[in-house]
Formats: sequence, C-alpha cells, structure tokens
Amino acid sequence: MWAMIVKEFRQLKRDRRTLAMLIVLPVLLLVIFGYAARFEVSSIPTVVVGPQAELVASQLHAPFQVVEVDPTAGRSLVESRLQDGRAVVGVVTGQSPVLALMDGTQLFSVQAAEGALARMAQAAKAVGATAPAVTVQILYNPNLSTSWIMIPGLTGLILLFVGGLITSLGIVRERQSGTIEQLAVMPFRPWDVILGKIVPYLLLASLDLMVIVVVGMLLFGVPFAGNVGIFALGAFVFLLVTLGMGVLISTVSQNQGQAIQLAIMFVVPQILLSGLIFPIASMAAGVRWIAYVLPLSWYIDISRGVMLKDTPITTLWEPLVVLAAMAVVVLGLAMLRFRRDLAPSARRSRVIVPGPESASP
Repeated sequence: MWAMIVKEFRQLKRDRRTLAMLIVLPVLLLVIFGYAARFEVSSIPTVVVGPQAELVASQLHAPFQVVEVDPTAGRSLVESRLQDGRAVVGVVTGQSPVLALMDGTQLFSVQAAEGALARMAQAAKAVGATAPAVTVQILYNPNLSTSWIMIPGLTGLILLFVGGLITSLGIVRERQSGTIEQLAVMPFRPWDVILGKIVPYLLLASLDLMVIVVVGMLLFGVPFAGNVGIFALGAFVFLLVTLGMGVLISTVSQNQGQAIQLAIMFVVPQILLSGLIFPIASMAAGVRWIAYVLPLSWYIDISRGVMLKDTPITTLWEPLVVLAAMAVVVLGLAMLRFRRDLAPSARRSRVIVPGPESASP
C-alpha cells in the first residue's frame, strides 16, 4: 500500500496541470466567493432631472451615486440613460409625486434602491420631517423576474461551453488518434485546418443559441425587444472568442483530460465574475477589474441590452469592439500555436523514399 501511495504522489508531481488545478482552483474559488460573491450593492448610478433636480440630488445619499443632474431635462433623458446603461435609477422632479424610474435588468441594484428609498422615508418620518412622495416605475423587467435576466446570460454560457470545452475536446481527439499527423502532411494551411475544425461547432452553437432563446421566450415569457441582427452579431463575435480559446486550449493539451481541466479553469471564473450571477457593481474593486477582461461580461451586456432594452448598436459599440479585439488576439495565438504543432507532426510523417544511388547492388 505504501508503494502505491508513493507512486501516486510521484505521478501527481509529474502531472503539473493536475497539481496546478488542485492548488490554483481552490484558491481561485476562495478569492471569488470571498470578494465577488456578494448581492449587496453599494453604488447605484443615478440621474436626476427636472426643476428641482439640484435640491433632490443633494438629498440623495449612499447607495445612490448621482452621475448627472439636469434641471432642464425630463423623462426622455432618464429613459435614454437607463437604456444605455449609464444609470440604474433616474429621478424626475417637478411633479407630485416624484417619479423614480429604475432599470429592471439590474435586479439587485433595483432592490437596493427600493430599500434605500424606504429607509429615507422612515428616517424623515422619525424626525418629523415631510418626505416627498415617490412613485417607483420599473422598466424593462417590471416584475423583477430572475428568469428575464438569466436567460440572456445563459445564451452566453451555452456558447462558452460549446466553444471552449467541446471544441478543445474535438481537436485533442485528433492528436490522440494520430490523425493530426495526417493533417500535417496534407496541403492545408493552418487557417484551413482551424476553420475546418471550428465551423461545425460554430453551426452547432448557433443552433443551440436559437433553441435556448426560443425556449426562454416560450416557457418563461422573456421578451425580445431589440434587433435580431445586433444580437446575432454580438453572439457571432463572442463565439469566435470562445472557439479560439477552445483551439488554444487544445494546442497546449496532450489528451482530453488535460483539455477538460484547462476548460474548467477558463469557464468557472466567467460564470462567477461576469455578472451572470453576482452583480459586478457589488464586487470588491480589486476583483472587479477581472470581470472586464472576461469575454462573457461583455456579451451579457449585449444580450441583455438587446433582448430586454432594445439597446441600439450605437450604444453597444464598446462591447462589440472589445469582443472583436479579443477574437483577433485569441484566434491569432491559436493559429500560431497550431502551426507550431503541425510542423513536428509533418516531419514525423514524412516518408523518405530511397533513390537509385542508395539501392543495394
């Protein structure tokens, strides 16, 4: 038995990827759940408009963070800021009661804002002051339905799973079966091989995307308020990133077990840090920046914006450009790594035919 224990430790020592997963993944999960897994929102971007905008803005305290005050504007400006994602709460003054518009796609921020308004009213009543009546109107998700904000994010999770995990397993399978050497000696460029491998998964992921959107609309009543073309463009660019990551993972994996390990380390942080479950605004500042280097974070902005708020492409240009840049970088690295893998395979597969001068008499 002792010999088997020693043997197992020696194998773990040689398998650096498994050892790293045993050490890095628990630490990563500890950091994520310690600093990022929070539902409390401490900062709510707020716009105040109307004749009494400056007075009302001076009375708003944490968690409200007043980012814009415009005494000459009205409800249309507030709706524009909420649709663009620049604000979560918009207060329209100059009427009784005061109107507070809230972005229902930011579920936890809206709940925090409603609680803060209730506490402000109770505090004013306790000191004998008269607090202005406030009418709350929730846009884009009036019932604060969890499924409405989860379904658009789950479309990204499906694409992440197909692109990152399934693609990497499919390419690693070529290496394990030995067919990668056959590809190496064929007159294919690296791009030909990569595109040939990822196009089937691209089509499969597109089909999965359509299914999850239709099922979400039929079963959970999730609306699709925006432009289908903008949504498809965002999904396509995001899928290029995930497919590129799948190819890149396959180039550094010798077998399917290693590919699964690396894919898990690629997928898990995105599920927890992208805003799919925990709001990015509630994360600690030291962890929040990680969310902005994860492609799923940018895709969720696009999917929720298009499906729930009919956000125009002029507002979504930033996440689209970021995802496009990520796709170029990841696919470029995948091509370079794949080309380097094909070169030794081609040398091993090259058959040298002896010439007449080398023939025996």
